[in-house]
Amino acid sequence: MSREGLAARRHAVLIVEDVVRRRLPLDELLEALALGDGAALSVQDRGLVRAIATTTIRHLGHVRLVMRERLERGLPLKSGRLETILLTALAQILHMDVPDRAAVDVAVSLTKEDVHAKHFADLANAVLRSVSRDREACLALNTPAVNTPEWLLERWTAAYGADTALRIAAMHGEEPTLDVTLKIGDAALQAQLAEAPFEARVLPTGSLRLSGRSPITELPGFGAGQLWVQDAAAALPARLLNVQPGERVLDLCAAPGGKTAQLLAAGAHVIAVDRSEPRMRRFSENMKRLGFSPEVLIADAGTVTIEPVDAILLDAPCSATGTIRRHPDVAWNKTLQDVAKLAGLQSRLLDHAVTLLKPGGRLVYATCSLERDEGEVQIERFLARTPSVQRVPIQSAETGGLEMLITPSGDLRCLPCHLPADTSRLAGMDGFFSSRLQLKR
Repeated sequence: MSREGLAARRHAVLIVEDVVRRRLPLDELLEALALGDGAALSVQDRGLVRAIATTTIRHLGHVRLVMRERLERGLPLKSGRLETILLTALAQILHMDVPDRAAVDVAVSLTKEDVHAKHFADLANAVLRSVSRDREACLALNTPAVNTPEWLLERWTAAYGADTALRIAAMHGEEPTLDVTLKIGDAALQAQLAEAPFEARVLPTGSLRLSGRSPITELPGFGAGQLWVQDAAAALPARLLNVQPGERVLDLCAAPGGKTAQLLAAGAHVIAVDRSEPRMRRFSENMKRLGFSPEVLIADAGTVTIEPVDAILLDAPCSATGTIRRHPDVAWNKTLQDVAKLAGLQSRLLDHAVTLLKPGGRLVYATCSLERDEGEVQIERFLARTPSVQRVPIQSAETGGLEMLITPSGDLRCLPCHLPADTSRLAGMDGFFSSRLQLKR
């Protein structure tokens, strides 16, 4: 095994350790890789780090189960990073197309490097070689429920039924697709993206979904600012606002900017608000590439004051359980207490947002959460305490004819198992909730 291969797997272990033990966001750790010690890695090896770390977290429940079954006496006490080394190696053996020998040999080397784990190198070798021999039996233990924390599966079962809950969990085991939104309806660019190796197809909702696995920076039109990455479900809330050219629109919690870009492309004057300076720096970079110049306010969306506007998009902070397919660490790093805390914040943001609307103004509330407390329940409570606001039901045509996305109350509820396709990889969308509201005149 080359030193580069060893270094890449060492970095993957450290990242998984930070996610599992310190509840740090996987995306941020991967982004920081190129800025720290990982900068010395080749592009190929950084890709290997990303693949190992993401695969381990995506299948964390399964590899933990396999590890427990193979450790007859349990994980040794004071064994340093042994657990994380085993988990990342098991993910490679069971869920990645890499040579088993490479995964085993490097895991043993990493075990020997760790001052606390080195005494268990023979144990690591035995466990991993036994899994390699019994790979099919170990894979048979992998089920959607295994890779979903019990508290989440229970909530989804209560909200959507047992069958749908398992279908949601199954989609989280699939590699996510790449969806993009075009700045304008460019038929030539769309035709170019439809060709190999991109093989994009138009979804009923209007987004483009790529079958190929090309890096986003290599897509035609990316460098020229003609498109941006945006899940099909995430693209719906801004469209539901139905902004008209010249309208003043407030985009609360605007970073990283996909929804702002949609509103600007529709001709609105957009005031983009977000409290995070680092996120707004990324937002500004995205706007520059796209050739947009929104009005920007770095402020708390719960206290910001401006002249009343025609429309507001409130994509509120949430538990993000609808994005587990793209961000598998969410499943393991969020708690029921997080949901309750965020629901309280969303309630305050809604109450403040309505004070910034003109009479007759529209407000679209959205969260990328599967939790009803952050969606359906949140809106029902808001309407009950705010008689000056009414719901404006969403129509089938606004979802591309996908009536399963519309609730009986007229809100939008996207589930990861919605949007069928020929293959499971090309099916599905993020879990999202949206409600369209209007301040009475």
